Amino acid sequence: MNHIEKKPLSQLGYQFIDQAWLPDGKTEYYLRDQQRGKETVHRKLKAWEIETLVRNDNTSDDWNLIFVDNEFDPNLVQHCHFYGMVRIGKLEPYFLEFHNLRLPVGLYNSTIASCDFGDNVVVHNVNFLSHYIIGNDVIIANVNEMGVTDHAKFGNGIIKEGEPESVRIWMELCNENGGRSVMPFDGMLPGDAWLWTRSRHDEVLMDKFKAFTEKQFDKRRGYYGMVGDRTVIKNCKIIKDVTIGTDAYLKGANKIKNVTINSEAGAPTQIGEGCELVNGIVGLGCRVFYGVKAVRFVMASHSQLKYGARLINSYLGNNATISCCEVLNSLIFPAHEQHHNNSFLCAALVMGQSNMAAGATIGSNHNSRGADGEIIAGRGFWPGLCVSLKHNSKFASFNLISKGNYMSELHVPFPFSLIVNDEHENTLKVMPAYFFMHNMYALARNSWKYVDRDKRTDKTQPIEYDYLGPDSVEEIMDALELMELAVGKAYYAQQQKSTDKLSRNAIRQTGKNLLLEENAKVAKMEILGENIENSQRKVQLLKIHQSYPLFRELIAMHAIRNLIKNAAAFQLNSFSALQAFCKNVKRSAWSNAGGQLIRAEVMEDLKQRIRKGKIGSWPQLHDAWREIGTTYEREKLQHAFACLFQLEGLTAKELTAAAFKKFLDQSVFTFGKLTEGIYHSREKDYRNPFRRMTYENEAEMEAVVGKLEDNSFIQQTIAELKTYKKQVKEMIKKWEL
Repeated sequence: MNHIEKKPLSQLGYQFIDQAWLPDGKTEYYLRDQQRGKETVHRKLKAWEIETLVRNDNTSDDWNLIFVDNEFDPNLVQHCHFYGMVRIGKLEPYFLEFHNLRLPVGLYNSTIASCDFGDNVVVHNVNFLSHYIIGNDVIIANVNEMGVTDHAKFGNGIIKEGEPESVRIWMELCNENGGRSVMPFDGMLPGDAWLWTRSRHDEVLMDKFKAFTEKQFDKRRGYYGMVGDRTVIKNCKIIKDVTIGTDAYLKGANKIKNVTINSEAGAPTQIGEGCELVNGIVGLGCRVFYGVKAVRFVMASHSQLKYGARLINSYLGNNATISCCEVLNSLIFPAHEQHHNNSFLCAALVMGQSNMAAGATIGSNHNSRGADGEIIAGRGFWPGLCVSLKHNSKFASFNLISKGNYMSELHVPFPFSLIVNDEHENTLKVMPAYFFMHNMYALARNSWKYVDRDKRTDKTQPIEYDYLGPDSVEEIMDALELMELAVGKAYYAQQQKSTDKLSRNAIRQTGKNLLLEENAKVAKMEILGENIENSQRKVQLLKIHQSYPLFRELIAMHAIRNLIKNAAAFQLNSFSALQAFCKNVKRSAWSNAGGQLIRAEVMEDLKQRIRKGKIGSWPQLHDAWREIGTTYEREKLQHAFACLFQLEGLTAKELTAAAFKKFLDQSVFTFGKLTEGIYHSREKDYRNPFRRMTYENEAEMEAVVGKLEDNSFIQQTIAELKTYKKQVKEMIKKWEL
């Protein structure tokens, strides 16, 4: 049975804050007045103004509680019913126009309870508008219900005075069982969400994060909703417990409840037709259109939901787009693309620069005794058409998964790999360094486009978009060891010799010698991977004889390119200065904290500062993200040389000028090879007869897809290569190498 209360009409618009929660000596308007901020002087209505208002079919339970600006025109208020205290700014004889919608300034055909209005607002046909503070030049037209409750939390995971813990909103990220739940809050960065979902055994850390969130927001009841200047709201049904920034545009939404919508002049947010948003945070510059359903969510700035997408219990990172499909219980880092109605993403940590193809089902949650499976995917995760993956699975950076139904859990530690389920041979096949050998255009363009598309106005967390970052380079270093081990075992298996009495290092050394000195032999071997798939079938590693030397080249190029980029900034103006800079470099693990790459030691120090109370709030943690980011380029360069030295068996002191010049020359060669790969991998699209057959001739194809030689990205990469060659030549001359 519905519980419908009857209360005296005289209470409508009053007693917003129950007496039990009202501080001594305060009125129910005390928080409202704080929120208004500015001391705008309003006066009471004059007698003739009241007469005009009544003549225009307006009513009020108490005209003495209607306050107006000196430049208030009562003729611009018609057919309205006022309850409680209402303040109205300037109303002047203008009309406001937005996207060809033209409406006269004023309040018309609306019921209004206890609201403040800025100057020259337009309020038309709002059935019930209560407890809002409306900015200047705002348009609100054709809205069924727009109100705020005294316990409004605006999407933040807090509870108000007197509320039970059970009403708190949690986002169940990364796992459907709620074991990695976090409390959403306005301003939550991808790194915040990632850090909170990790280290769940650390109760001190978890309690600190909860305390940060509680500290961030006031528990007092009675906050009003806000609508910022120049915001337009039209043809919406229900807007409840929602606060909205400036310059937002809401049109045709079905329901928005318990949500913060961030928006500003330089990054306006738009929410469109048929959308339903409940219990969430919408960041600056977001776009939400056409039948979207989002529940218990955070959208970071400049992200998009479109065309019926469902986002539930999930965090969507900056500059990401989800269209049509369903995403549940996932933490998605910045720069994610998912455009297909028949793709499904569940209980996953996706670390950015990712792209989900049609038919991809990422996460079957029915393969254990509980719904507690997870998937962790490194940067550049690209599951192809109709890929079905099983919990639990884990992938290194820039893995491309070929079409197929992967029946077993996977752990692929090789970055830049193509993963193939060969059903004919009943074999899982993994080709490390696939992108560098066969699809360089896609890899390079992925890095470039996300830099170009990063529209964030707040770059608290510096995000790494280069495919060669400390995370992927660490994975390359680990992959080289795994390749050596696999080749060593393959060799002994080919010789029918047992490895039982051999150490891991001895087997690795055998494999390394073969890869460096007898690579042609390796090409003829069947090389198998271990602990990659949870099955009894073979896992075959493809083209190791090509990927191994290529990975080694990339390590050298990565170090030299970063040196060229940062030499001036770090005052590395001589070979001896470089030796001093690299004196104590060492390899270390890195964490991808929401797109920001951080050394493991720095991350552990950050956690320790939180545990000890040296970092005591989310703003202080955000300051720490910024501070850590200032040293990133230096630490990345040091890490790059540490990897190069380990690979070559050198120390900084042992590095000779001749050896360094060799690395410089080699980096130019590798850079040139990659640039050629970018061109040739795109050229294949123009030469493939099956691509060409839909066009009558080459002229028509070029009219549709453009000329290969006019491709702006390819031209840019060629120009970058020329610049790089010049920079290397200048360094060789300047450093007298």
